[in-house]
Amino acid sequence: MATAQAASASPTHHRASPGTSPPQPPYPSAARIADSDCFPQYTASLKCLEANQDKSKCQQQFDDYKECKKKEREARLERNKSRSLFG
Repeated sequence: MATAQAASASPTHHRASPGTSPPQPPYPSAARIADSDCFPQYTASLKCLEANQDKSKCQQQFDDYKECKKKEREARLERNKSRSLFG
């Protein structure tokens, strides 16, 4: 019984008080998909899924998004490599 009360006493998520902004994620660049350069490909794939019952009709949009994310990841790795202390 005491453990159930203790578990309910500690919240599992943070609530923002009125007038304050919500807590920021630990990695600001991963805060929202809308901040990604691949957002247009992401929305295109979702719109395709909404319009088509058959996922295979959206394969081109999936591939475009996957390729964009791959390029975005490679660019991030290069940026991080240039900042590395180990060369």
